[in-house]
Amino acid sequence: MSRAVVIGAGLGGVMAAAALSPAVDEVVVLDRDELPDGPEHRRGLPQGRHAHLLMPGGLDAMEELIPKAGVRERLLAAGAHEISLSSGMLALTPEGWFHRWRHDSHHMITSSRALLDWAVRTAVVECTGNVEIRTVQALGLTGDAGRVHGVRTGSPEQQEVLDADLVVDASGRGSRIVTWLTDLGITGIEETRVDTGLVNATRVYRTPPGAEDFPLTMVQADPYLGRPGRSALIVPIEDGRWMVSLAGTRGGEPPADPDGFLLYTLDLPHPIVGRLISGAEPLTDIFVSHSTSNSRRHLERVRDWPDGLVVLGDALATLNPAYGQGMAVAALGAQVLGRHLAQAHPGTPGLSRKVQRAAAAVVETAWSIAVSQDSMYPEVRGGRRRAVDRVAGRYTRRLTKAATGSYVAASALWDVTGLRAGPARLLRPSTVLAAIGGPSLPPLSEPPLTPRERELLDALDTTSAGEALGR
Repeated sequence: MSRAVVIGAGLGGVMAAAALSPAVDEVVVLDRDELPDGPEHRRGLPQGRHAHLLMPGGLDAMEELIPKAGVRERLLAAGAHEISLSSGMLALTPEGWFHRWRHDSHHMITSSRALLDWAVRTAVVECTGNVEIRTVQALGLTGDAGRVHGVRTGSPEQQEVLDADLVVDASGRGSRIVTWLTDLGITGIEETRVDTGLVNATRVYRTPPGAEDFPLTMVQADPYLGRPGRSALIVPIEDGRWMVSLAGTRGGEPPADPDGFLLYTLDLPHPIVGRLISGAEPLTDIFVSHSTSNSRRHLERVRDWPDGLVVLGDALATLNPAYGQGMAVAALGAQVLGRHLAQAHPGTPGLSRKVQRAAAAVVETAWSIAVSQDSMYPEVRGGRRRAVDRVAGRYTRRLTKAATGSYVAASALWDVTGLRAGPARLLRPSTVLAAIGGPSLPPLSEPPLTPRERELLDALDTTSAGEALGR
């Protein structure tokens, strides 16, 4: 009987299990934590209490991997929201406010991370029939530098070996894969780390009456000012709640006290987030997290990669959560695995190396987006901008300026940041012309609210910010 073992039952792990399911008789997923039976926060997920966005490319990958599950419908039925980037979002970028368009396109899913993980995990288990999740600690790999044969589990005092045709490490940011590879005789793993010192602070509020359909609202950080980046985001989640996440790089960290939390939002380039939450009812304390650095293990560069082993998700590369791409990258990595397994048996010599290189290519787009911006913030650790990065950055900035008032430019940006397309999408003739031509609509000095949305904002505002803006 053929068996695959996945280390880690987070989103990346269960999506890898979905990819493996058609190719083997049995998939065993290992996790050291007892998983909740419902959409509840779990240990071992440092960013679990902060805002998460499931980008279009990630949702597409999930639908391909478990087509019978109806992932989108499951999430929406459980209370998640579907947001159109083109019409359902208020976004203040470093180049100005984005216009909102009549085009209903580029949909992403918003919910708590707890709900998303639970819904996807139950979908995979129910719709595959051969995926089992076990609560047990993975201690290391069995095999040698040529082939991995399985996983050692249990405790140092009492170990068991679980044999496998293929092992997938999706154990997340805290993966011990470099140590495990060293134990097999594989050394010299190159790693890159870019750390802005970003701190996240999140609080959940009750959605105010009448604001159930209020747009997702974000004030983005500006990397061009030579000052710490500071941002805020209001995301609608299940059960009639708003999740409000603040983020600040080293020197601009958001505070953890309620008064400071509100003042931070009001001191951003536009106070809209603060004005909205000033009249909303808080439901939780403020949760703070520091696990935000970009970190990448260049496993694709290992000359003689062992058969029988694949590393995916955060175990391969972690991304600054401010860009909302980590879940999509994990799903796309699993999609790569599934497509390769459709062509070859898991034990095929050389297959693992091909998958590992393809997974690195998936990481590259999101990595470039995150690191190219993060490297511009003061006191960043590990970021170096090359000449090609500066040229690309100037073009991206010009395209972003055009996108504030050009649907052609905006659509190209959303295709890439939503991980539905690679950077080459930005060099199509129509996109380049849009960048050269600039925005076709005049710049906005205020967020593009409908009259009803503006009335609601004014009604919620208990600060002096509205009066200062002439409201």
